[in-house]
Amino acid sequence: MAMASLYRRSLPSPPAIDFSSAEGKKIFNEALQKGTMEGFFRLISYFQTQSEPAYCGLASLSVVLNALSIDPGRKWKGPWRWFDESMLDCCEPLEVVKEKGISFGKVVCLAHCSGAKVEAFRTNQTTIDDFRKFVMKCSTSENCHIISTYHRGVFKQTGSGHFSPIGGYNAERDMALILDVARFKYPPHWVPIKLLWEAMDSIDDSTGKRRGFMLISRPHREPGLLYTLSCKDESWISIAKYLKEDVPRLVSSQHVDSVEKILSVVFKSLPSNFNTFIRWVAEIRIAEDTKQNLSAEEKSRLNLKQVVLKEVHETELFKHISKFLSTVGYEDSLTYAAAKACCQGAEILTGCSSKEFCCRETCVTCVKGPGEAAGTVVTGVVVRDGSEQNVDLLVPSTQTDCECGPEANYPAGNDVFTVLLLALPPQTWSGVKDQALMQEMKQLISMASLPTMLQEEVLHLRRQLQLLKRCQENKEEEDFAAPAF
Repeated sequence: MAMASLYRRSLPSPPAIDFSSAEGKKIFNEALQKGTMEGFFRLISYFQTQSEPAYCGLASLSVVLNALSIDPGRKWKGPWRWFDESMLDCCEPLEVVKEKGISFGKVVCLAHCSGAKVEAFRTNQTTIDDFRKFVMKCSTSENCHIISTYHRGVFKQTGSGHFSPIGGYNAERDMALILDVARFKYPPHWVPIKLLWEAMDSIDDSTGKRRGFMLISRPHREPGLLYTLSCKDESWISIAKYLKEDVPRLVSSQHVDSVEKILSVVFKSLPSNFNTFIRWVAEIRIAEDTKQNLSAEEKSRLNLKQVVLKEVHETELFKHISKFLSTVGYEDSLTYAAAKACCQGAEILTGCSSKEFCCRETCVTCVKGPGEAAGTVVTGVVVRDGSEQNVDLLVPSTQTDCECGPEANYPAGNDVFTVLLLALPPQTWSGVKDQALMQEMKQLISMASLPTMLQEEVLHLRRQLQLLKRCQENKEEEDFAAPAF
């Protein structure tokens, strides 16, 4: 049955006041004179309309992350690193969000996972006076922004639960500016703080909990440079469970007398789809547009990735893992890793699911300018529905001489296995019965022994793993705090 089309809705006024109306402009000018519209200009500079009817939470978060100039560390489209709804898949698969929407706790989880500093409150955890102070704080600063989740019905609007950023505050009238990300439905509008609080102080039927608001500000540290976790595929649930529950049980229940025995227990029981859970963050470009020329920023980021990869290779744990994997006949394949990453790149560039792509072939070449460090470029021919696209990946290398072939260094296999074990909490190994071996293992994964950049990389993964564990245990609606290590 065909659905009738709609061109926007009439904003019920009162209680809301259209931002572009004569009264809305007057309220804006009053607030501007009082200095409570400072956050507005950053938000409006990066404002976007949600791309799906249920993407209000993702769109609100994208606006705020970009307004805070947080670098996602990975490409959106073309050469651009930029937060987009399609990239916010750390805590809930996008297909689930598209169908059912997203809860308050999952948006908080996504904000943490993206590297932001987050303070989140349900209405039963704070007061309207505190909320008003937070609104004033962020309205007089460019360094923090508020996302509110509320029930539209309180404003006599159609629909139910919704997310949008708060763009400013008029203290004399006690009104907040809602920058509605559903611009196809309602324009930005002013609402009384008391009414906004009432709209937030409602029950979300999907969780049985009250709605609320979150303050988002610049991150404690930027997202990882080289590695990231993903829950784009439902398999992440079983893999997260394996890492957080099964690994500690396995190493405590079996007799292990060496580091290699521990690695054997962990590696041989890894789920087959392990590689879908942790991926290296490739620098992705459309090959035809770049012709393998590296920009100054690309060179800089590639150099940073090379530093991190070199630091991984210099850890004692990596040496143990490489030794173990060589005894079981495990071989890293640059062609295989590149093919996976090229599909990942094509997915990012087009916004389509990677399951629809097939990487037909890859070619590994080197680029090196006068007086410049060598770089490895993997070009893949990715096929989807009969059409082809050439994708370039800038691959970090830790070798002084560029080796274009299967022996070239790149982040995959034993590198990934190393950083993931480093990211597991130290108590993972506390069940090892041999005390000397347990102490050796704890020393191998000790954060204190890692260089600063690798520490940050590992902490980023550890944070993601903790957040995914919350989601797996359905605790994301109860615990909003940043993961503690």
